[in-house]
Amino acid sequence: MPVALATQLREGTKKSHTMAENTGFVSCFLKGVVDKSTYRKLIADLYFVYFTMEEELSRLIKEHHPVVSLIDFEELNRCSSLEADLSFYFGENWNNLLPVSSSAKAYKDRIKHIAVTQPELLIGHHYTRYIGDLSGGQILKRIAKKAMNISGDNGLKFYEFAQIKDPKEFKLKYSETLNSLPIDQKMADSIVDEANLAFKYNMDMFQELEGNLIAVIGKLLFSFLTRKSRIGSTESS
Repeated sequence: MPVALATQLREGTKKSHTMAENTGFVSCFLKGVVDKSTYRKLIADLYFVYFTMEEELSRLIKEHHPVVSLIDFEELNRCSSLEADLSFYFGENWNNLLPVSSSAKAYKDRIKHIAVTQPELLIGHHYTRYIGDLSGGQILKRIAKKAMNISGDNGLKFYEFAQIKDPKEFKLKYSETLNSLPIDQKMADSIVDEANLAFKYNMDMFQELEGNLIAVIGKLLFSFLTRKSRIGSTESS
């Protein structure tokens, strides 16, 4: 008998969701404190994660996996959007220039592992990343656009879901799909646990990015104080 997985995921990840929002990096991002250097590292990290996830999902869908093949929503795919953003930030040779953080590597390694050992758990990562992106994407896009002083949408394609005209309607369809998956309660519990683990992997990535952002803020503050000091000495002379 199908279980109400959508509700269980929403309720079972509330604490993790709040913790992720309260990380230093996300808090700064939401306040408009983000620079291109840090943002492009985020995009690079996400590319490794999404490339791995979409590669494994594609394989399992082609193999007609009894559970994973049912969440075949190509309109959610992010790789092509991320590639466009990476080209904008790193240039046409982006594929040879991408840095991979230790946290992003650990994240993609986890995805590859469960895709082979227990594919159903991928649903926890699918829900955490894609539905999170779809839900808060437009807000984050506006913040990033203003913070980095970007004209147009170049470098912000990640947040665009061109094939989804009505996000609210799509999320309803997605929830109905989750609720109809042929899994038992034990598997549902495991998927919720994996979704919380997905949040942890995301927070680990944010923590690494935090160090870069703090360094940037420190340089800006130093520059501001130095400039202020120079102006003060000029006024007093």
